Amino acid sequence: MSSFVYILGSQGEGGPRTYVGWTTDLDARLQTHNSGKGAKSTRGRAWVLLYAERYKLRGEAMSREWHLKRDRKLRKALLGVLDHELTGSGGN
Repeated sequence: MSSFVYILGSQGEGGPRTYVGWTTDLDARLQTHNSGKGAKSTRGRAWVLLYAERYKLRGEAMSREWHLKRDRKLRKALLGVLDHELTGSGGN
């Protein structure tokens, strides 16, 4: 079964945020996050999928998640994508 690593983005009180996770069902996981039943740090915000990668093995996805959680540069760049998606401004 395929596994996915994903990065979510959200604009809200307290500023923009990203969240990195892994799952076997992207659509269901995004619904879970947006229903308030996901990870504690994602509750109370509206999340959009910014980025995803597909892996054949769960262990590969989990390893990539670990690395993405530490890649602040990529996550900050993706917040620019989020700003562009929500406002159409691109932050310029």
